[in-house]
Amino acid sequence: MTPAPLTKQGRGTVSPAPLAVPKRPSRLGATVWSLIAGIIILAAASGLQITWSDLPKLPAQVGNYLELMFASPNWEKLPRALMETWRSISMAWIGAILCVVISIPLGMIAARGVGPFWLRTLLRGLFAVIRAVPEVIIALILLTVTGLTPLTGALALGIAGIGTQAKWVYETIESVEDGSKEAVLAAGGTTAEVTRWALWPAAAPAILSFALYRFEINIRTSAVLGLVGAGGIGSMLSNYANFRQWDTVGMLLIVVIVATMLMDAVSGKIRRRIMEGAPVRDLARSK
Repeated sequence: MTPAPLTKQGRGTVSPAPLAVPKRPSRLGATVWSLIAGIIILAAASGLQITWSDLPKLPAQVGNYLELMFASPNWEKLPRALMETWRSISMAWIGAILCVVISIPLGMIAARGVGPFWLRTLLRGLFAVIRAVPEVIIALILLTVTGLTPLTGALALGIAGIGTQAKWVYETIESVEDGSKEAVLAAGGTTAEVTRWALWPAAAPAILSFALYRFEINIRTSAVLGLVGAGGIGSMLSNYANFRQWDTVGMLLIVVIVATMLMDAVSGKIRRRIMEGAPVRDLARSK
């Protein structure tokens, strides 16, 4: 801390000079942006044509439907529900594999220092376009070609995941420290050799972790794709909800929640093992 300047007062006395009080920071910018955000929220709420008088009735209606679904679930359709859940998990897995196989090489080429500028720009634009299209829209487009089959869901999940997965890949590659890259370059390595021996070993754990996380996302999304006829547990949910068989819908929701939690737990342990490595054994205690 810099001491205050000293001034002389009278004979032989020295006292600090008065400190200048800093100006109060202006809050005009924050106020303007708050007003703009408030106006946007009000405009969005007014455009939805919400009947505000019905909002107090909403908790009672939600409670009524929850009672219809979960008070006494219908377990007669459980075997079929388990089979359809397995189809949804299969769609998610195949879609994740398709996404990873395509997005990892393309994402690495799109990273700075790997691919040429024109190719990086083209690929990043393509990834942005894919991210802008929801999985449901891709599934509806594919339905005209592949029909109402689980393959439609798997392809939709794979194509939709390329945009996000490839973005994770090239951002991970660009965050790798330059030490190993410079070492390979100093040894006379080409761009391909730098990518293989410097960038990939450093980025592989994070990229594979993201790939497993994509699988978790696909499991949740596969249920939504079933609502548009792509098969799996979502198709059962849609059919029984349309016929107002709420006790069966409740059973299906329980199966979906349990299966999703189990897959998340298993995938989370695998991701932690990839990122942290194998646990170190205490040899002193093991003896």
